[in-house]
Amino acid sequence: MNSGTPPPDALDLPLEGVRVLDLSRVFAGPLCGQVLADFGAEVVKVEHPVRGDDTRDWGLRIGKGETTYYNSMNRNKRSITLDLQSSAGVEIVYSLLPQFDVVIHNFKSGGAEKLGLGYEQLKAVKPDLIYCAIAGYDSSGPEAARPGYDLVIQGETGLMAINGEAQQPPLKFGVAAVDMMTGMYAAQAVLAALYRRERSGRGRLIEMALYDCGIMVTSYYGLDALLLGRDPQRYGNAHPSIVPYGMFEAADGPLIIAVGTNAQFDKFCRQVVMRPDIVEDPRYATNVERARNRLTLLPVVTGLIREFPRDLLLARLTECGIPCGEVLGLHEALTGPRTRRGGLVQELPHPVAGSTHVYAPPYRLDGQRLPIRHAPPTLGEGTRDVLQRLLQMSDAQLEALQAQGVLTLPGDGRAD
Repeated sequence: MNSGTPPPDALDLPLEGVRVLDLSRVFAGPLCGQVLADFGAEVVKVEHPVRGDDTRDWGLRIGKGETTYYNSMNRNKRSITLDLQSSAGVEIVYSLLPQFDVVIHNFKSGGAEKLGLGYEQLKAVKPDLIYCAIAGYDSSGPEAARPGYDLVIQGETGLMAINGEAQQPPLKFGVAAVDMMTGMYAAQAVLAALYRRERSGRGRLIEMALYDCGIMVTSYYGLDALLLGRDPQRYGNAHPSIVPYGMFEAADGPLIIAVGTNAQFDKFCRQVVMRPDIVEDPRYATNVERARNRLTLLPVVTGLIREFPRDLLLARLTECGIPCGEVLGLHEALTGPRTRRGGLVQELPHPVAGSTHVYAPPYRLDGQRLPIRHAPPTLGEGTRDVLQRLLQMSDAQLEALQAQGVLTLPGDGRAD
């Protein structure tokens, strides 16, 4: 696909010169690291020498050691392999630490400290370190030791209870929404800590819990529940307080219609479905009344929409300034002209598969999309380069560590 992305040196990347040691795995931590990498930080992903990140075995296989799942949150990083259960592996982390600004991890509660990689332990070596620890639950609470899994958190925070149709059982989100939001919240916290450190010179301990972030995702639905004193009704593709708003079936396919204001509803009735009598009915004159009388209004609106072809409806809605759009399949959306035009999906070389699809960063600075500087790395592709560049390790030292099982090097049959 056409990249539409400037070369890496065409932009002044805001985090250029910042170094991040990413000890995390799976989703939330790696996504935090990817955000920082997208903004120009040098992110070194530390992986187990044999199995690497767990997600190298999740999703559809690409080459020998990558998958679609892994590739979705590890672009713009370098990968080195270290066995953090070994004293030699931990010693290398300590040797690297003075040259790094941020450490990210998602070890279970107490796990980092057991390895010698806790905040107080690393702070003694790097006093201005920004240390981001991601876990399932509050580290000071009774559930600190529980592992955090997105699906479990979606259930426990009520997110599944607000998703899906009213007549169906609770439903999880199509993607790991809590993991994703936790990764984004964590990146925001790291950015804030970096900004503050520029002024104060102080490091910071950041603790992020999936449960906390899952509660935040409930948003206005959660506040509705508190005000009502009970669970609000689920509306599926519809909106709890705006009517008509959701997915509708035209004569030849589905579309989204989002009538957000009374003025838009007036135009919808008069110029889209050609029924001015509906907006003249006092039961539907305002959105508050439409929401209150949705059970009588929506069957009429749904029936009217079915009478028109989708393209005609979209044209009329667009002419009236009413938000609308097609409902596309995932493959159709990813290969469509809007995605291609934006350079949102790019095809990059892969040493085994030949090529691989990579999402481009969603951020635009000064009118340009941030670049993909590195494809999601193969396991340990950067071990030799990073450790020689930052620690001046010789080939002999690296090969001795490889023989001890502390790390793997590119070309050894496992790190490619």
